[in-house]
Amino acid sequence: MDQNQRNKHLIFCYFQDLEKTSLQSISKVFDKYFLPDCKWYGVYPFLQQNNVHDLSNNFWRPFAEAWSPIQRRQQIFLAGTNEIDGTDWVLSAGYFQGLFDKSWLGIPANHKLAFLRYAEFFNVQNNKITKASFFCDILDVMYQAGLKPLPSATAWEGLVPGPKSCDGINLGTKNPKSGEKTMKLVDSMVADLNKLNISGDDSYPPEILQKTWHTNMSWYGPSGIGSTYTIERYQKQHSYPFRQGLRDKKFNGHICRFSEGNYACFFGWPNLTHTPIGGFLGLPGSGCSVEMRVADIYRREGDKLAENWVLIDLLWWLKQQGLDILKREANTTFNY
Repeated sequence: MDQNQRNKHLIFCYFQDLEKTSLQSISKVFDKYFLPDCKWYGVYPFLQQNNVHDLSNNFWRPFAEAWSPIQRRQQIFLAGTNEIDGTDWVLSAGYFQGLFDKSWLGIPANHKLAFLRYAEFFNVQNNKITKASFFCDILDVMYQAGLKPLPSATAWEGLVPGPKSCDGINLGTKNPKSGEKTMKLVDSMVADLNKLNISGDDSYPPEILQKTWHTNMSWYGPSGIGSTYTIERYQKQHSYPFRQGLRDKKFNGHICRFSEGNYACFFGWPNLTHTPIGGFLGLPGSGCSVEMRVADIYRREGDKLAENWVLIDLLWWLKQQGLDILKREANTTFNY
């Protein structure tokens, strides 16, 4: 068993223990798998938690109480070495499934089956989790509860599928050269996009994307933006509205970026800085310089990227501009 497999085994055991434990014993699971002073980067309103006690009490316990019983419906699971600093990381992505029976974050319970889309990163050292990041789509939960906090998305919104290749759960040893090929392709794609940021070309031709993407690529974005298919529709339904509605775009780098086999992933804190000038998400411009925190997962097929799962902390992005959607919707009630 190589290091990646050992780390995935640790995280898999953590998932099993967390799912089967009682609400009162959640903190014991965190004590078993996390360092006491583990740093946890969550989406708004959770933000950064600096120890396992705060992580348990501020996120997991309220979530488990509101959504019980919870199942993790994992679609992608991989491990690798962070090309930024050489540390070891594991990624899990997919959905949590539960019965949304109690209000959560001020979102009214609908007493129905509900799904929370997530991407979770773990930094493992000496068989302990030392850092973690948790991205999830709270906006989607608001839609499931009957709220409509944003204008209509430019792309399709709904449950996001797992990999077309059905190989997202990587448990065996992978050829390192395959992961290197995937990471090189992702790095090339990121460099191309950064060149567009520098040049200011926000109506770029499809040939830019065709260098690294399959023509019939699938892009699975967060609620508020939606998901789209093919380069042509991706440009029309996300890339152009995004790029043309945001000025002074600056790439800030990533905290974690790694690959395994045909998959690669990263997240930043923040990835980007820019100024909204109007149009993106159907909203007016704010004129504020704001951060955007993003998690990306990619699947390579041959020599091109075929699928991309994206989560963006849009609640934090809006909060920086003076719009707290959770606070605004907290007093909305529905009868079921």
